[in-house]
Amino acid sequence: MSAQAPAQPVQLDSVAIRFCGDSGDGMQLTGGQFTNTTAAIGNDFATFPDFPAEIRAPRGTTFGVSGFQIQFSSQQIHTPGDAINAMVAMNPAAFKMNISDVEPGGIVIANEDEFTKVNLKKAGYAEGEEPLDDEEINRRYQLFRIPISRLTRESLADSEMGSKDIDRCRNMYALGIAYWLYQRPLEHTIEHLENYFRDKKGRPDIAEINIRALKAGYHFGETAEMFPTRFSVAPATMEPGLYRKISGNEALVIGYAAASRLADKEILFAGYPITPASDLLHGLSGLKHFGVQTFQAEDEIAAVCAAIGASFAGKIGMTGTSGPGLALKGEAMGLAMMLELPLVVVNVQRAGPSTGMPTKTEQADLLQAMFGRSGEAPVIVLAASSPSDCFDSAIESVRLATRYMCPVILLSDGGIANGAEPWRIPDLSTYESMEIEHPTEPNSEDGFLPYLRDEETLARPWVVPGTPGLEHRLGGLEKEADTGNVCYDGDNHDAMTRARQAKVDAAVRDIPPLEVRGNASSSTLVLGWGGTSGAIASAVAMLEAEGDGPAYTHLRHINPFPGNLGELLASYDTVVVPEINMGQLALLLRAKFLKEIVSICEMKGRSFNTAELAGRIRDAMKGGAE
Repeated sequence: MSAQAPAQPVQLDSVAIRFCGDSGDGMQLTGGQFTNTTAAIGNDFATFPDFPAEIRAPRGTTFGVSGFQIQFSSQQIHTPGDAINAMVAMNPAAFKMNISDVEPGGIVIANEDEFTKVNLKKAGYAEGEEPLDDEEINRRYQLFRIPISRLTRESLADSEMGSKDIDRCRNMYALGIAYWLYQRPLEHTIEHLENYFRDKKGRPDIAEINIRALKAGYHFGETAEMFPTRFSVAPATMEPGLYRKISGNEALVIGYAAASRLADKEILFAGYPITPASDLLHGLSGLKHFGVQTFQAEDEIAAVCAAIGASFAGKIGMTGTSGPGLALKGEAMGLAMMLELPLVVVNVQRAGPSTGMPTKTEQADLLQAMFGRSGEAPVIVLAASSPSDCFDSAIESVRLATRYMCPVILLSDGGIANGAEPWRIPDLSTYESMEIEHPTEPNSEDGFLPYLRDEETLARPWVVPGTPGLEHRLGGLEKEADTGNVCYDGDNHDAMTRARQAKVDAAVRDIPPLEVRGNASSSTLVLGWGGTSGAIASAVAMLEAEGDGPAYTHLRHINPFPGNLGELLASYDTVVVPEINMGQLALLLRAKFLKEIVSICEMKGRSFNTAELAGRIRDAMKGGAE
């Protein structure tokens, strides 16, 4: 593009930018550093890292494209954005897979050095097809063809590093251009590069060339006179406090460490690596100084059984997995339910079935969490709604598991786990401590009865093994009421089955009532759960701006439901439930409350597009949705 007038800053309320390239191009690092800088400036933001599923897809192919999207704003936002305002594409495959998401008139920065005949063929373009020369693309977008690969090499020509190491700095050159375009400072990324490569890895030479490439990209934007405009996004007005960037998996890790302190109990997390839950094991393994123990088992079944053993020993036993692993853990979870021991199972959902799309998100494990065990095996089910909400949800899962002596499944998903947002660090002293008492003496005149239930919670005693006089037998066979002896009597089995269900139902006493937001006078309620929270809030805000917004609320507690849910549903003519599945929550609501539900469903590996969701809710309010 030809040189134009000097760049003048234009103030914007929000921007959505996507970095995309090959999985080896460092797009996650690039997006992560842009996010860290944005957090330091004080913008509100939401991110969407998009990983390729193939570990080693052929370089330059569409299967190996990696992307990172961030929306940053001077106002409160809830999603990474629908349309992209700006895209940086490092090769033809990334360009092809992402160009359709850029808004008309949006900025597209293409690394033209990589648009060779070979790479175009790898990306699936027809022979002779030149996307950067396409008239429709040049008319539709602000296309900037920048030889990023060549410019990076030229900026580092006097270094003593090899060509492979130099080429790995292209992402920092591209990041420098983006920093100049959106008036972001370089200092935070420079500090990160120095700390990581120089201090942690002992490679000051790697730190130096990355920093030089970053600065060179920034100065290119400043001196090339290619861009007609620079942009600025002011800091957001947020509640006073100390903030940090946090992802959902990071919030779970910190939340469980906090729960350990609040319960004055050591946590043992036993896990087996699985996308996208592996970071829980990684993160918790670094918190030994907080009384957190971790164990990597040989498979999913061994992991959950080790966690059950920890709970039997008086610790808080935990495991984490994704959908396929939850299926494998089903039998052992039934055992934990039969033993009536506290067990926390985190399920970071991904698109299935089977291996499915392991790096994409979905909400399709709800029914598995509710019923995916043999026999009548009720457990408490929770769902986190955002990255920052994972902290409180983690604490809540431990609180309910230890109070009601039963397994608790906490549902997250890939979008929550890998996405990030600002998190106001809470004061832990404001959280209520968990009162956990282990009995030290018999609880009846007949001695110790291991299944004698608390009158309020219906929970049985949690005995630490080796406590004198409280020896008892446990196993997977049906228990006789109170004594815990093996019992095959039908009436006893019926009574114990109902007692275990009643115990889960009793947890409703500790669940706060649902609060409705939005238009209180509307006859339509939008009800969500899990990671659709941001899309629903944004869609409702869009409808409110049109003058006809619905009421809306969001579930954290799914089994049992909040006590006022039935009354709430009955008070609205139309109830709309958006889900990233085939309508699993809608099925549960219809069955329990006999209320007709308008179900909005899609399974595209990401959360809802805000504008599309607003349109479908609008149709439902008019009676036009099925």
